Amino acid sequence: MTDSRTQPKTIYLDNAATSWPKPPVVVEAVSRFLIECGGSSGRAGHQPSREAERIVLDARSRLARMLGVSDPHRIVVCFNGTDALNIAIKGTLREGDHVVCTALDHNSVSRPLVAMARRGFISLSRIGVGSDGCIDPAKIEEAITPATRLVAVNHASNVTGMIQPIADVGRIVRKHEALFLIDAAQTAGVLSLNVESVRADLVAFPCHKSLLGPPGIGALYVGPRTELRPFREGGTGADSENPVQPGELPTRLEAGSTNVAGWAGLCAALAEQTPEQTLEHERNLLAQLTDGIAKTETIRIVGHTDHRRRVGVMSLNVDGYTPQEVAAILDESFHIAVRPGLHCAPYAHRALKTFPDGTVRIAPGPFTTSDQIARLCEALLQIARAG
Repeated sequence: MTDSRTQPKTIYLDNAATSWPKPPVVVEAVSRFLIECGGSSGRAGHQPSREAERIVLDARSRLARMLGVSDPHRIVVCFNGTDALNIAIKGTLREGDHVVCTALDHNSVSRPLVAMARRGFISLSRIGVGSDGCIDPAKIEEAITPATRLVAVNHASNVTGMIQPIADVGRIVRKHEALFLIDAAQTAGVLSLNVESVRADLVAFPCHKSLLGPPGIGALYVGPRTELRPFREGGTGADSENPVQPGELPTRLEAGSTNVAGWAGLCAALAEQTPEQTLEHERNLLAQLTDGIAKTETIRIVGHTDHRRRVGVMSLNVDGYTPQEVAAILDESFHIAVRPGLHCAPYAHRALKTFPDGTVRIAPGPFTTSDQIARLCEALLQIARAG
């Protein structure tokens, strides 16, 4: 799980934002593409372009297998998770549609929906969160109306890491003939997600978090029940005489040049993925952290403490300090990088009663060591004692 070549001086515990360090094979694959190839996918018939196209198809195919998808052309390559969610939301919704979302949504989901609702384009219902940090599927069903076109749920909270009951939600959404969008930003690469078993119509995720790819890449699964309008239009490299965006997938949703170097890095990362081992490793580290800070009542974990119900993300607060103060002390005095604040999820923090300051988010990764977590525990205890 650990690799001495990937151990930086800073103890990096912000993997929920982006994973770091990247495996050496990722760096090598990106460098090799830029040095040896450098072509633009689908933009010509020469060898560098064909090699670039092969890399992108390889990435599509690997992500399709990860989701249990038989047709890799249903995997749309995007610039990041936010891009994928915007493509899904803005390509799906029509004037007068009703949408159900939740208090756990990241701003990448919430802001497009709120903007549409404020201008009267759609109506929006937001479901609350239970004391365990999870949504209740029955509340989703209560909110669905005959006008509901889309239900959006994240697979796991980026604030608490709690895994949501998406299979139960999927059954409800399909029964009411709406479309089901899953935000898998915190789960792609660590949790199994078969689109058929959870009845997902759209699955959006970045590839720079648990998938360990470089920044600047993301993906969107587009199911057969969907018909998305293009979110952007432009060059596609093929069908150039067409005055409008071509209609077939994935070209319809992929205007512009692709970050092939990033996809080369992702392919290298996916070839070495061990999701079950990574999840177990990260959960064990969170359990170690929980045990280590149990010595003081002034450090409070936010949400449920059962780590079998979460991915490798946990939030806490230290009495007498703002989250920003705790994070600054950890960074400046202990060289430990964590994420304070609202984590682009203000509704979640309102529900958890941690608004407006938020929390200190701890997110270990596959290269985090037990010794590093022990150092975090000691640092937090020192901060708590000083307060």
